[in-house]
Amino acid sequence: MLYSIHHRTTYRYSEPVSLSHHLAHLRPLDLAFQNCRMHSLSISPLPASIEEDSDYFGNGNVSFVIAQPHRELVIEAMSEVEMRPRERWDSLGILPWHEVSAEALAASSAEALSAAEFLFPSEDTAGSDLVTGFARESFPEGRPLTAAIADLSHRIHRDFTFDANATTIRTSPTEVLRLRRGVCQDFAHLAIACCRSVGLPARYVSGYLETLPPNGQPRLVGADASHAWLSVYAGGGRWIDIDPTNDRLADTSHIALGYGRDYDDVSPIKGVIHGGGNHSVTVGVDVERRLL
Repeated sequence: MLYSIHHRTTYRYSEPVSLSHHLAHLRPLDLAFQNCRMHSLSISPLPASIEEDSDYFGNGNVSFVIAQPHRELVIEAMSEVEMRPRERWDSLGILPWHEVSAEALAASSAEALSAAEFLFPSEDTAGSDLVTGFARESFPEGRPLTAAIADLSHRIHRDFTFDANATTIRTSPTEVLRLRRGVCQDFAHLAIACCRSVGLPARYVSGYLETLPPNGQPRLVGADASHAWLSVYAGGGRWIDIDPTNDRLADTSHIALGYGRDYDDVSPIKGVIHGGGNHSVTVGVDVERRLL
């Protein structure tokens, strides 16, 4: 499967910005099931400096500085990504979840030690007694890992309402539980907090999801958006990616930009500005399936 991706972000400011520093995670990863065949980044105004690098988790990023006064900043990323089928669900996570947790806690191998880093709460995935209680319903002792995380995903999908106005990027998993509303970022953070609360390493995944129109309807260009899901350690250095917003395993339509502890580690674009007054942000993402 081949996808062409166009991601355009526009910042508009009520007052001039005299100086800004930004960090972008916009290049799709190269993974066993995913290959970024082409990527380009266009920034206006032109940066005074720009540097490509990779972060602690191995995600590619670009840092840049805009040193001229501006009221608008436009960042456009173009990518071409080849997707391949992932490892089959029934070959992953066949052990009881508590055995996978014990492997990570023992950290007796390089893979388990690396996974153990994702056992600890981060600022956006802080747990609570409420989160642990919610998680325990899906993780009874002896349940296979695949069954446990599938049940957790299903409960979030069934019991929570997608509502873009209910939360902010700083809404905690506990508050999402109380609201029973949120967006993909919130549902990923909640599921991660649940997994970590029972001793399972879990990572946040930032990326894209192809959305298909109803039968007979044309695609709406720019209707796709950034997406988020989670990745749960399955033992032996393997991970399972699951999307609670849509209650499904990640597949060839899930294109990964970065893995981290939470949204803040791999947000598509973040930065610090001097000046600017009030601002607005417009994001348009187009994910189009192409022929190989």
